[in-house]
Amino acid sequence: MFAVHLVSFFFTKLKEDQIKKVDRFLYHMRLSDETLLDIMGRFRNEMEKGLKKDTNPTASLKMLSTHVRSTPDGSEKGDFLALDLGGSNFRVLRVKVSENGKQKVQMDSQYYPMPNETMTGSGAELFDYVADCLEDFIKKRQIKENLPLGFTFSFPCKQTKLDEGVLISWTKEFKARGVQGSDVVNVLRSTLQKKQCANVDVLALVNDTVGTMMTCGYDDQLCEVGVIVGTGTNACYMENLSNIDFVEGDEGRMCINTEWGAFGDDGLLDDIRTEFDEEIDLGSLNPGKQLFEKMISGLYMGELVRLVLLKMAKKGLLFGGKISNALRTKGSIATSHVAAIEKYKEGLYNTNQILTELELEPAEEDCIAVQHVCTIVSFRSANLCAAALAAILERLRENKKLERMRTTVGMDGTVYKTHPQYAKRLHKVVRRLVPNCDVRFLLSESGSGKGAAMVTAVACRLLSQHKQIDEILALLQLSNENLFDIKERMMIELKNGLMKETHGSATVKMLPTFVYGTPDGTEWGKFLALDLGGTNFRVLLVKIRSGRRKYVRMYNKIFAIPLEIMQGTGEELFDHIVECIAEFLDYMGIKGAPLPLGFTFSFPCKQERIDKGTLVGWTKGFKATDCEGQDVVDMLREAIKRRNEFDLDIVAIVNDTVGTMMTCGYEDPNCEIGLIAGTGSNVCYMEEMKNIEIVDGDEGKMCINTEWGGFGDNGCLADIQTKYDIDVDEKSLNPGKQRYEKMTSGMYLGEIVRQILIDLTKCGLLFRGQISERLRTKGIFETKFLSQIESDRLALLQVRKILQQLGLDSTCDDSIIVKEVCGAVSTRAAKLCGAGLAAVVDKIRENRDLEHLKVTVGVDGTLYKLHPHFSRILQETVKKLSPQCDVTFMLSEDGSGKGAALITAVAKRFHSRGEEETK
Repeated sequence: MFAVHLVSFFFTKLKEDQIKKVDRFLYHMRLSDETLLDIMGRFRNEMEKGLKKDTNPTASLKMLSTHVRSTPDGSEKGDFLALDLGGSNFRVLRVKVSENGKQKVQMDSQYYPMPNETMTGSGAELFDYVADCLEDFIKKRQIKENLPLGFTFSFPCKQTKLDEGVLISWTKEFKARGVQGSDVVNVLRSTLQKKQCANVDVLALVNDTVGTMMTCGYDDQLCEVGVIVGTGTNACYMENLSNIDFVEGDEGRMCINTEWGAFGDDGLLDDIRTEFDEEIDLGSLNPGKQLFEKMISGLYMGELVRLVLLKMAKKGLLFGGKISNALRTKGSIATSHVAAIEKYKEGLYNTNQILTELELEPAEEDCIAVQHVCTIVSFRSANLCAAALAAILERLRENKKLERMRTTVGMDGTVYKTHPQYAKRLHKVVRRLVPNCDVRFLLSESGSGKGAAMVTAVACRLLSQHKQIDEILALLQLSNENLFDIKERMMIELKNGLMKETHGSATVKMLPTFVYGTPDGTEWGKFLALDLGGTNFRVLLVKIRSGRRKYVRMYNKIFAIPLEIMQGTGEELFDHIVECIAEFLDYMGIKGAPLPLGFTFSFPCKQERIDKGTLVGWTKGFKATDCEGQDVVDMLREAIKRRNEFDLDIVAIVNDTVGTMMTCGYEDPNCEIGLIAGTGSNVCYMEEMKNIEIVDGDEGKMCINTEWGGFGDNGCLADIQTKYDIDVDEKSLNPGKQRYEKMTSGMYLGEIVRQILIDLTKCGLLFRGQISERLRTKGIFETKFLSQIESDRLALLQVRKILQQLGLDSTCDDSIIVKEVCGAVSTRAAKLCGAGLAAVVDKIRENRDLEHLKVTVGVDGTLYKLHPHFSRILQETVKKLSPQCDVTFMLSEDGSGKGAALITAVAKRFHSRGEEETK
């Protein structure tokens, strides 16, 4: 028993001595965590340089765009061919992907040897061989149909499209002449055409690393990184398009092929490279290039071990200083030998066998030392790979602005798969370097072949999806011809609304406001203003001063209008309004002064005087009973009497659109049009009295409140109404009414978007075909979300967060589609609004018989003010449709409050002038 322990003790001591000896000799190959974090930082900097247009030429990481814009979502299906060129064997595959509720992949493949003379001969010979192998595969399997093909080409290429790639340089001992600088897809297509191989459609060029990511992405949708550690080494990952300078567009993501083998080619890793790395490099086919790959990949790992053993033997540290011819021979130790040597149980036995085959006579201590040399070389490889991968994962986490990230890395390559310790070491170091990333490592199943098919399948899916989405969104597109036609229809309705004979049947009501002029700068005094037009109600005190130092000062208080009041009785509504007025008068200490009051009432009214307005119909969700057909000024006066606390001089009932025009008119005398583009949509303008047949008198002008929201209620817009508009209309509080408003105003745009999203989801084009309960909820998609989602400054990550707030679990692709839908709906609204406004400005120009009109439009409303593109599209549409009108747009400052006071002031001015003329 004692003897056994003694033997064990001496063996352990021997092992420790040999390990220390090797550690001392290979000190520079052992990398601390501090060094790895430093390398990780250098890699991050190189990634950043590679992504920027101005620094990319000098970056060692080329960060090549692959034009793969999406990972699999599980809905891919079809029959595909794949070619896999990148090593000593060439492979042709047929891959069948079926969805039908269950993801299933069937593969049939055949390997063809890649002769050395073909690898290093002419490009024509190489591609002829590839085409011959493909033709052989097709004939043997009697494939008759035309199939899409994905081409895995595992060499650095510059891609400008998914099906185009210019070879930058050969690697992995390929040297075929005349191919570098050429588009390899074009070369393959030309060769197939020459060979009359007609039933193949080359759709995608794929790097084997990308193939690895896509293969794993089919099984795990969290996979967004691919890494290969085999004969060569490389990594790819999904980068935000907004960060890729050399690719157009900011929406979505694109897979970046880092080509990380070249990391350090600029000398950045010189401090960690050893004499053995330098010797490997000098003896390679591409000295000075792919330096990182030469420290990591399987092509060089065995050779590195050989060089270390050779030097140690020369120094008398191994084999008693004896060196065999085999040990001197380049390539005599392969990476497969390194893997066999490092096996846990039989490692020492394998070491002895391998060294004996190298004509050496190893002692036990030699075997222990050689095993430790292999461990240090392979461990350094895993460490360096981990540092670079950790840099990619950290960048991904920062791109997503996450505190902690869960992700999957697709892995492939002979070193990773066959080396007994490599994967475990790599995983452990990665998790240590990026503790805030929960990383799953998933082994790829035929990444270079199946992956090519997957890229092709995703490309086919996206192509099909985009075609379907484009067909749906085409329903919302309006041509210039459409817009000119809509402008002419609006012009007809404007004229019909002004004529006594057709006024009753006109959809654009053209209501007289009895506002006879815009401000002229002489207005002054104190005025009260009430503003009722939404879920909030305001009371204001407005002080106006005239002269050179004219100003308008306002004091206001906002009161809520509960839903039960909005949809209760008219008496309850007006009692609530008067209660709010009383509270404000108390608050301001002016209850005893009967000030002139302007009442902004933002609903369609038929006016007989400036202080008399009969409600035509409620809009914006109001439903108070016993109001329609009643004079709302009288209802307000009656409510004041019922309260019996104060009296007011109600001078004018005002529409918010008119108030907007008046507010801007106070600043700009050319302002004769008011436009509201917010919760509702409306326009007013100064019309010639002689054209207003429904009001007596021919002299001067009067502001007409068009109430254009009803445009189309007679069916004249039926040809541009979509099924989504019809659905929104039918489910609204006032079906069949305000159809133009329902296509242009903020109250309805979000609901149109929701209906389209439901339709796209039913077609399987969104949210994985799953309609959530939240998406079924009417009103969930508020118009403010359109403004946020369409913001140019908003990254897709933030779009996803907005959708998540709405209970919609979206992918990056989903976010792009939702943004497209929002853009289509808001663009149509802006163009429709622009077409209507173009009719109004041309009407004013025709009224005055002018060749050219210069006019200002006062504008208010959240859609116009807050949406990132609405105002620009509207203005461009007006300019296009009314080229003889020079239209300036002026944002209104509180048209419904300040505007009501100004109308009251102007009305007082006209009243005083009338009294003087009477005298």
